[in-house]
Amino acid sequence: MRGCGPSRKGVRGWGLVGLIPNPYPLFAVALNCRACKSQGSYGVAATYLGGVALQRIGELFAAEQRRYVDAHPRSLQRTGHGIAGFYDGVPMHWMRDWSMPFPFVVESARGATLRDIDGNEYADFCLGDTGSMFGHSPQPVAEAIARQAGKGLTYMLPTEDAIAVGPLLHERFGLPHWQVATTATDANRFALRVARAVTGRPKILVFNGCYHGTVDETFVRLVDGRAVNRPGLLGQVTDLTQLARVVEFNDVDGLRRELAHGDVACVITEPVLTNSCMVLPEPGFLDQVRRLTRATGTLLLIDETHTISTGPGGYTRAHGLEPDLFVLGKPVAGGVPASVWGFTDEVARRLTAVRGQTPPGHSGMGTTLSANALSLAAMRATLEHVMTADAYRHMERLAATLAAGLQATIEARRLPWHVVRVGARVEFVCAPGPLRNGTQAEAAHAPALEQAVHLALLNRGCLIAPFHNMMLVCPATAEAQVATLQSAFEDVTGALVS
Repeated sequence: MRGCGPSRKGVRGWGLVGLIPNPYPLFAVALNCRACKSQGSYGVAATYLGGVALQRIGELFAAEQRRYVDAHPRSLQRTGHGIAGFYDGVPMHWMRDWSMPFPFVVESARGATLRDIDGNEYADFCLGDTGSMFGHSPQPVAEAIARQAGKGLTYMLPTEDAIAVGPLLHERFGLPHWQVATTATDANRFALRVARAVTGRPKILVFNGCYHGTVDETFVRLVDGRAVNRPGLLGQVTDLTQLARVVEFNDVDGLRRELAHGDVACVITEPVLTNSCMVLPEPGFLDQVRRLTRATGTLLLIDETHTISTGPGGYTRAHGLEPDLFVLGKPVAGGVPASVWGFTDEVARRLTAVRGQTPPGHSGMGTTLSANALSLAAMRATLEHVMTADAYRHMERLAATLAAGLQATIEARRLPWHVVRVGARVEFVCAPGPLRNGTQAEAAHAPALEQAVHLALLNRGCLIAPFHNMMLVCPATAEAQVATLQSAFEDVTGALVS
């Protein structure tokens, strides 16, 4: 239900008796919004959300809040009223976006297990929202960090690790030319600048519901068929719709129409929409994206920051995609901030020609800490020893087991939900599926229901991502942890429909 509140970062309110900060007050919102008092997106009656009675959702959430508070006395003391010195009581405001009444304080994490200062242990299926997709502190990465720490962390010059990483990226992802940045946001921003520079075109094209970090031009949405600035942006003074065109995912005719204007430098997309409820490409769609971009002289950028869950070379290598530009952030250095962006020989040739015609000076691409020695050491260890074919086979197998178990429970409970999987990435969606585009994905969100389920799973020892219902299986995930999550999901959904 679209009226039930925001579906991404930035929600804030109050929890138990108004005393404990609660990042997701969406049950209260759901009870008071117009959408929940009328018909839902799928014709659900006024007292239901995602096929579950609103009253039952509220009862479960209240009970789970009390259970959480009782289990986290030390964290309550440390974070219950905010951490001193930080705006909003946390060092990064997304830490307020969990369904818990207050954040618990992490004591340590190793592999697929996370522990808090109250002695609680969790099977971690969030994994830093993909940042630790290959597990917490993989031994090869930890050892590489320790070795490099004694030799200097950053000096704006290449290292032996850099000499190894370049060929590794070429071999792994297929593109011959690479640069290293600090975040996927940086990498996407730099790649789009290159696209504009070599094409001489001003606009980019995005798919409705996309997420590519905090790149300005991607913060546009379709509302009633019209491009608008994404709601909720802070300090935005320019009209971003002047810089971008927006099309629904899986809409070939719409893509053809927008590219026909001849002013689009680059189409930027994930192979699968992942930041909303997950949307898979329909058969042949990505082939059409590639054909239409080539026919109109438009570059294609594939952002694999989330879909690297597919396999060692990402969705791109697994499905034979042929991007002009490629971006990977988050897990590429095992959790150390780093990203990479690569491009073809043709883009390199055109970029060199453009640079030859411009005066020396700041190109607008690059930051001082990009490609620092520490990140390259961690990246080399990740590419050589962590992102292996054997690791992916393990991840794929357990993720398939998890997805099948969740789907079986959904069917047994007769819930109008479905499960989607891309390699090691699994998501349950509290609405019928499959979803076709970003508009349907946004409408499928049930924030009040999702926050109750998230908190209830956490109280049963399973941590999933606070954004949507995403779960990741890593090389260190054990079969017993998958079984624990399946059992917890059975228990929670049983409580919802009892």
